[in-house]
Amino acid sequence: MLTKLNHVLLAGVVALACSSCQTEKKADYQVIPLPQEVVLTQEKPFLLNKNVSITYPEGNLLLKRNAEFLSGYIRQATGYTPPVKGLKDGETAKHAINLGLDADIANKEGYVLTTTSESIQINGQTENGVFYGCQTLRKSIPAEAQGADILLPAGSIKDEPRFTYRGMHLDVCRHFFPLEFIKEYIDLLALHNMNTFHWHLTDDQGWRIEIKKYPKLTEVGSKRNCTVVGKARSGKYDNIPYGGFYTQEQAKEIVKYAQERYITVIPEVDLPGHMLAALAAYPDMGCTGGPYKVSPDWGIFEDVLCIGNEQSMQFLEDVMAEITEIFPSKLVHIGGDEAPRTRWAKCPKCQARIKAEGLKTDKQHTAEDRLQSYCMTHIEKFLNSKGRQIIGWDEILEGDVAPNATVMSWRGTSGGIKAAQMGHDVIMTPNLYCYFDYLQTADSKDEPLGIGGYVPVEKVYSLDPTAALTEEQAKHILGAQANLWTEYIATTEHAEYMILPRMAALAEVQWTQPEKKDYADFTQRLPRLIKFYQRDSMNYAKHIFDIQAEYTTTQEEDGSGSGAIVATLRTIDNAPIYYTLDGTEPTTASEQYNGTGIVIRQSADLRAVAIRPEGKSKVTEKSFYINKATFCPIELTGTQPTPKYAFKGATALVDGMSGIDNYATGEWIGFLDGDVTAVIDLGASNGNAAGKTVAELPEIKHVSTHAVIDMGAWVAGCTGLTVSVSDDNKSFREVAAKEFPVEMDSRKKAVANYEVTFEPVKARYVKVLIKRTPALPKGHPGEGGIPFLFIDEIEVE
Repeated sequence: MLTKLNHVLLAGVVALACSSCQTEKKADYQVIPLPQEVVLTQEKPFLLNKNVSITYPEGNLLLKRNAEFLSGYIRQATGYTPPVKGLKDGETAKHAINLGLDADIANKEGYVLTTTSESIQINGQTENGVFYGCQTLRKSIPAEAQGADILLPAGSIKDEPRFTYRGMHLDVCRHFFPLEFIKEYIDLLALHNMNTFHWHLTDDQGWRIEIKKYPKLTEVGSKRNCTVVGKARSGKYDNIPYGGFYTQEQAKEIVKYAQERYITVIPEVDLPGHMLAALAAYPDMGCTGGPYKVSPDWGIFEDVLCIGNEQSMQFLEDVMAEITEIFPSKLVHIGGDEAPRTRWAKCPKCQARIKAEGLKTDKQHTAEDRLQSYCMTHIEKFLNSKGRQIIGWDEILEGDVAPNATVMSWRGTSGGIKAAQMGHDVIMTPNLYCYFDYLQTADSKDEPLGIGGYVPVEKVYSLDPTAALTEEQAKHILGAQANLWTEYIATTEHAEYMILPRMAALAEVQWTQPEKKDYADFTQRLPRLIKFYQRDSMNYAKHIFDIQAEYTTTQEEDGSGSGAIVATLRTIDNAPIYYTLDGTEPTTASEQYNGTGIVIRQSADLRAVAIRPEGKSKVTEKSFYINKATFCPIELTGTQPTPKYAFKGATALVDGMSGIDNYATGEWIGFLDGDVTAVIDLGASNGNAAGKTVAELPEIKHVSTHAVIDMGAWVAGCTGLTVSVSDDNKSFREVAAKEFPVEMDSRKKAVANYEVTFEPVKARYVKVLIKRTPALPKGHPGEGGIPFLFIDEIEVE
């Protein structure tokens, strides 16, 4: 069976019998990822038609396969199939696309594509490079050109990738995907010039790869009795058995399919945590002996492999022995993430191992941390004996890092920076840029249920994997990868929706040199690539065609101290935008946006829509509430936002814009420890306050703020508000205080409002103390842990 990307549009072929139906279409090289150098000439273009052939040096089977791929790509677009011919030394072909090798090309994946009116020549140092030249030519041809002759501009392209590792990850444990979709996924990697498929094969919710020495791993570990409904730990389950796994032969089939497209498959067997499925099959390998079950829920679980148990260590070696027989990749991913130490701390066998190995606690690490490092190092030595090397998530830095480990940095970029500074090779996959299970839009009300977060296309595109590193350290950054975790992604259609078109943005991060990158230019090229998604019936996300809105605050220049919000709206194709400010639905009869920004000086409800001949975009909505604190100077004294969630800083609390229930959009600022104290200078809202009498200062009687509650993400609300006022910003007197109950519902997700009313008082400065939740409540998976506090908008009336 052919995958969707290889599907031949046979119906179009029939329609081409009559040559009089042919038309001409122009190609261009505005492809994704953007080549490093494109030089066009004024010569006559090359005419691609049904008389063209594709040649390769006779005897080179890899280039023959490349030629056959290119012929198939052309057939998909045009309906006609260029014949493939092998040429002997010295033999030439007229009106042909010629594939060849050139040892003078420096990069192993580089290529030179030269177009004249007589021929197209694609050369690479290796067959791999030629394959990427074929991808560029493929994407230069219009996706829908049935029966057309194609005019390809004369000129040359010299191209090579920025990074040697260009990857995509797929989790098949939380939800299982059929073999044909795995092939489709690999085809998408090829389309986007990627060369690594990271296959996450084992986890708490299912063991998905056959291990012949341990048949219960798939007989028992691949099946769960039910699956959680809604968000993690909702307490609701569907009571439908769920399972699936790949045989070793099927996995080898995928490896071969990927190899033909110059893609390496890196398998992941996550250890020593995320092992509930394995423990359900072989309970003697756990610290408690069970009973265990394949998890129907998402999250992190205390039951992990018993490192003090010789049987467990032998199990890992046996599994890795079979994994290395299936997967020839140099790197084998061993996870190493999210392995709680709770069981080890109480397990006699683990404590005996700690003692026997002399593992010590110090200021940086516990003995149990070093027990994980012992496990990592043990497996590393075993895999090294098989000629392989390990790669793991950045948690493997917690302890004594296995000396030759490659580190995959997911918790931001800091782990990767640290690893590079230590001399380890690194793959950057920071969650705030590269987690494709995160939402693609800040407005989540019409989105499928997801894990949360916010990673739009533009955010992906902005990633620079070597930022903050010296030139020497940057050499350790092998590349970048995006991850698709599938807790909330149960279908192939949903998976496509989450990766496309963000995959295109990632492709340019991985391939194109940073000085060549330009997001505005990328968005002009993206619709061409999207036509390939459309042609091949991919369920891509369409947020890129929605209105992109930016909101900034400004201070008036008249010295009054008052300010305004400026809403700047744009679309990638400059489609006309219509808007209202009273909350009504915009139509073509509404005010048309003129491109200079909408200035908002009073409370308003903005609604805007782009209207194209094919229909309307999603309506962009934003509410603004202007109060006495809006636009005023504000200072956070004491506790500061955690850098990861600082965003615009304190000014976000007085910008007149409240956030929605997604704390990762940049509308909220996040704190990890300590209560929050903000001092607002209200005098600025009434002009220059210097020299004003008390009677001239603003009168206030109400203060409120908002907090996101997302207990599943360890985000809790406020527990108290205290308001104090001052005339000199030195001596404050308390005017109100109110306590709020600690949130006890471990599943709650909402935006909560906290307010306090008091007797009217005039003051220039108002100090607001926002008390945080001190610890996660009893019964929460992180019971006793410190939750985040995300707040937005301090409103004063």
